[in-house]
Amino acid sequence: MNLTNLIVVFGFVGLMLFFFFFNQRRPGRHLRDIPAYYRVGGAIEVAVEDGSRIHISIGRGDVLSPQGAAAMVGLSMLRKIATVASDSDHPPLASTGDGMLGILARDTIYSSYKALNLTTGYKPNMGRVTGLTPFSFASGVIPLVFDERVSTNLMIGSFGSEAALITSAGERSQARTLAATDNLPGQAVMYAATQDPLIGEELYAGGAYLDVGKMHEASLHAQDIVRWVIAGAILLSALAGILQGLF
Repeated sequence: MNLTNLIVVFGFVGLMLFFFFFNQRRPGRHLRDIPAYYRVGGAIEVAVEDGSRIHISIGRGDVLSPQGAAAMVGLSMLRKIATVASDSDHPPLASTGDGMLGILARDTIYSSYKALNLTTGYKPNMGRVTGLTPFSFASGVIPLVFDERVSTNLMIGSFGSEAALITSAGERSQARTLAATDNLPGQAVMYAATQDPLIGEELYAGGAYLDVGKMHEASLHAQDIVRWVIAGAILLSALAGILQGLF
């Protein structure tokens, strides 16, 4: 990692810490409206009340690759949902298409149960690796959606065009589907096939909107600052090029 990359990383961490402490002094949350996330909160409450199940699919992203960021968002949402809905008659299920991600999903669910002193209710099959290739993964998720009385289907992670099979299963089982991915073909499928698609960087806002932790909200504010800095740099560079051409 060169000096520029280090400066960027430490600068972003510094912004996150600033907003973390700054937000402690302000009541409430200061986020723009993303209706899909608010509907997820309602879906969790409904699932607990009516005894249905929430399915969280975290995709196939390798946590050691660039796709790992999307997987981490999925895991943070899984932790929050597992904590809220763990005492339901039908606790949440997680599906993945990567071995290491499957281990992390199981550990996330177990840690939620342990924090609530409900370890006797934990079962290892709450986190499942349904396949290691794109379409075997999707094929393994389809019966899970149909057979486990799933009322809400969350797809948060790295998905490609195989997402069409999973969204189709959710549609046929009349489950509400919220979906987000870092993959452009996957985003196109999800936008056309789900009730609540998330576009672009909205994927990375899940932790903040589900109130996983204050640092998630601080991260969003830091991202906004970085976007403005990048946009300003692009505009200044373009303006400098125009002035150089004129003079």
